[in-house]
Amino acid sequence: MTDIRSKDRTARRQDSPSTPAVEPNVLASVLERNIDALREKRHEEERKAGLQERIAEAITRFTGSMAFVYVHLVLVAGWVAANLGLIPGVPAFDPTFVILATFASVEAIFLSTFVLISQNRAAAEADRRSQLDLQTNLLSEHEITRLLTLTRAIAEHLGINEARDPTLRELERHVAPEKVLDRLTEGEEGRSS
Repeated sequence: MTDIRSKDRTARRQDSPSTPAVEPNVLASVLERNIDALREKRHEEERKAGLQERIAEAITRFTGSMAFVYVHLVLVAGWVAANLGLIPGVPAFDPTFVILATFASVEAIFLSTFVLISQNRAAAEADRRSQLDLQTNLLSEHEITRLLTLTRAIAEHLGINEARDPTLRELERHVAPEKVLDRLTEGEEGRSS
């Protein structure tokens, strides 16, 4: 019986002209706009990246792939096989593997530098996203605080007793982000000493 009532209510809601039917897997237009704006911003930043940054990113992307591992397996195996005399007609050119070790060391230096360049770029992007998150959160906090104040005023006007709850006054206070940061810093300094 309950299933029939809930289906009937759902059907009436969908037929109601004031409640548009929501299609599954369709994002709200605001969300679609935000996704498109963020995607466009990312493409713009990629276009603005200098040649050196793009090269470092490409190298880092390749060195982080299995193709890079396979290329190195083949090269090192061929090098070792040639210098152990396992390949007929190829003379040993590095019997002590000192040249191989030198190449590997120099390659490691360059690869770690490319990875650091990419990490620095990713960290800068993460900082920008973090700042955007903070601004969005501060705006949301301000809006929620304002809505709470308006809702409480309406409730008081209507004579609803819950509007006199003392915790609501506390929630209506605006949060000063710099004071929160100061308080967090105090807590960190207390733990480190």
